[in-house]
Amino acid sequence: MIEKYFKNPCTWDRIRACWLFEQIERYVVWLHDHGYAAKCVHRRVPLLMNFAAYAGTRGCRKLQALPAMLEPFVAQWLRRYPPAISAKRTHAEARAELRNPIMQMLQLALRGPDNMGRERPRFPFSEQAPGFYRHLENEKGLTFRTRESYRAQLGVFEQYLQRRRIVSLRDITPNVLVAFVMKRSRALQRNSVGPACGMLRAFLRYAFREGLITRDLSMNVPMPYYYQLERLPRSIPWDDVRRMLDGVDRRSAAGKRDYAMLLLLVAYGLRSREVAALTLDDIDWESQRLRIPARKAGHSAVFPLSAEVGEAIVDYVRNGRPQTQSRRVFMRACAPHVPCEYCNVSDRAGHYLKKAGVKVARPGSHTLRHACVQRLVDARFPLKTIGDYIGHRTPDSTMIYTKIDVATLRDLAVRGEEVL
Repeated sequence: MIEKYFKNPCTWDRIRACWLFEQIERYVVWLHDHGYAAKCVHRRVPLLMNFAAYAGTRGCRKLQALPAMLEPFVAQWLRRYPPAISAKRTHAEARAELRNPIMQMLQLALRGPDNMGRERPRFPFSEQAPGFYRHLENEKGLTFRTRESYRAQLGVFEQYLQRRRIVSLRDITPNVLVAFVMKRSRALQRNSVGPACGMLRAFLRYAFREGLITRDLSMNVPMPYYYQLERLPRSIPWDDVRRMLDGVDRRSAAGKRDYAMLLLLVAYGLRSREVAALTLDDIDWESQRLRIPARKAGHSAVFPLSAEVGEAIVDYVRNGRPQTQSRRVFMRACAPHVPCEYCNVSDRAGHYLKKAGVKVARPGSHTLRHACVQRLVDARFPLKTIGDYIGHRTPDSTMIYTKIDVATLRDLAVRGEEVL
């Protein structure tokens, strides 16, 4: 495989002379199989050879010892060849460009092709409460994403206890919990404090049930107050939506994909997770139907497939979607060609909103969902119909959109003035 990318026989000899040649060759095959460009191979192989030389000069000739050499090598390389830092390329990104290829090669060599990717960190309090993760998965039935949220929030709490030199769960006091929530609330947005406190309460209830702490401290975790309908939805006018869609360059494969994803968001008010999970089997071309099998509320939905959305999906599948065995509709445009995740969908929506100059707080996929609902409200659809259309579990979730019915609110204000 090396000969496919490097034409000079002298280059072949230099690569074969490297003591990590077998692992480099295996990594190049992996890159080829996952659709990486030739220029990527040309850039990564010399870097891997430099890493092998660095490790070899320090007496490291075993694969198991190579991970410990990674960070010193990256630090030395950045000192010797300072990266060009600009507004679009930070020092951390330059460091990742060096680190990631070496990490991939080591993962392939030590863990095999089926275990590529980042290793998940240990779950917080796994020594003192080893069964909590299984409790979340088996007893509470939480999704993987929610369990990972618990991992992140409890990890912050564990680090806080370590800084306070609190080793045992039995040493936690109400004052410690209040101090942690106050500190944490300064780092989170207001809407994120409540879920974080709820996760901490769930952990403390579990710890008390299992006898890990002597009393139930869950109610000592303060919860923020929220007021119903206190905020406006992040909706934008339909003219802004059209300007955003017009800004998508549909000549490229990524543009064809992004345009189809954006149309699904604005036409059906789908969530980013529902768009990312869409499969080829969910589209019934013969009956012109679009099926959303697993919505947030736990039910499924079937929509008529609009002509504009259908044409955009067909254009992407035929002319932009990479060749893959996956049944998921939307794939990464660059290697490795894996399915898009919900965060990718939201990121692309935010990108095009910013590109179109649309001013909105926290631009993303939910902004387009709100715009879809606003259009339905302006068209005088009943709130029950709108809630069913966008997949709300209860009518209360839809009530907030009454605040964007500007025409009705104006009429009410005029009537109120007439009464007075």
